[in-house]
Amino acid sequence: MVTAMAVVQTAGPEADVRKTAWAVAASVMDPEIPVLSIADLGVLRAVRITDGRVEAVITPTYSGCPAMGVIALGIERALEEAGFVNPKITTVLSPAWTTDWITPEGKAKLSAYGIAPPAAKASRRALFGEEVVACPRCGATDTQRISEFGSTACKALWRCRACAEPFDYFKCI
Repeated sequence: MVTAMAVVQTAGPEADVRKTAWAVAASVMDPEIPVLSIADLGVLRAVRITDGRVEAVITPTYSGCPAMGVIALGIERALEEAGFVNPKITTVLSPAWTTDWITPEGKAKLSAYGIAPPAAKASRRALFGEEVVACPRCGATDTQRISEFGSTACKALWRCRACAEPFDYFKCI
């Protein structure tokens, strides 16, 4: 196994090592929405190299997110398999995660998977239930919220009146 220090010494500038470590960490998939990487979701915030050790910084979608332990272990394992010894995973709660951090590619992946992505910007309208949510199956906007909670706490259950299909909506936070 190659140590992180050896990677730093043989891979060139620290920026190249950080870029490699970022790519490895970013490849970890979200355990609740397996079509999204943690980078797509905006959970992976930074990768730092300090004294030859890689540190990945993550922010949960909400402070009680049960998937964060699995995500942290996934990042640690991926980095170790890539040759980084004893990587550090740091969880930060501030600034709080927002759905605005989901990448455009991530929003497209959500829609293709059948989950309506959040609006481009979290807004006061979303907080007061005045959202217009397009059906990810047919695109119609004649939809209604069935339940504030869907298959996970991050999602709400909606139904399309046009095609009559239920779907999850990734809530604006």
